[in-house]
Amino acid sequence: MEHPILFISVILQMLGLPVPHGLPEGMLNTTLSIETFTTPHMSYTFFVMLFLIVVAKITVGKMEMIPGAGQNFWEAILGFIENFYAENLGAEHARKLFPLITTFALYILVANLMGLMPGFMSPTSNLNITLGCTLIVWVYHHYLGLRTHGVKYINHFTGPMPVLIPLMLPIELISNLARILSLSIRLFGNIMAKETLLAILFLLAGAYFGPLPILCLGVLVSFVQTMVFVLLTVIYFKGSLEHAH
Repeated sequence: MEHPILFISVILQMLGLPVPHGLPEGMLNTTLSIETFTTPHMSYTFFVMLFLIVVAKITVGKMEMIPGAGQNFWEAILGFIENFYAENLGAEHARKLFPLITTFALYILVANLMGLMPGFMSPTSNLNITLGCTLIVWVYHHYLGLRTHGVKYINHFTGPMPVLIPLMLPIELISNLARILSLSIRLFGNIMAKETLLAILFLLAGAYFGPLPILCLGVLVSFVQTMVFVLLTVIYFKGSLEHAH
């Protein structure tokens, strides 16, 4: 697709800096290639990080006793998120896990929405990004379980009685490993489909009214996929913290 690779590539070239993912020949080449979808995602990941840092600095550069509009906005949003975590994980675990889960939420949301702007791409349309996020969640939820229950954490995989261990253990292990695929591919597949559909509409219908319905749908998909990722992350953490029955 032509719109997700040009912005940073052109800026880097104008500054005389190395362009890690190259420029399409003639700048307007619309040929689809493997490089188009695989190489720019890290550049846009750093752009998302920079955006979040700058926005946070501008809106909440200094905490005030009488908050301004920016501080009010973030307090309302983060307060709602923290309450959601507390309802599902308990207040103590919610405070500890809040930075990790909320960082994922903000990053994924901004990354999803970024691909709706011409000249940008969604880093989450690359499987390497979504798989990296998923592996962090998957490894950490097992770490939480082991830290909370110790060796007894194995009871989550063995079933309610010893006689069922040969049956339940393989099923539980396969089910747990499948979380890696489901969490990463769901986010990747939906965002990649949005990017591909937008690219096709830009080529066939022009850059104005043709893609407008898909842009609106893309906003909805971006929010929904962020919510799904966060919700499943909370569910996995909650399951690892609970006692096995």
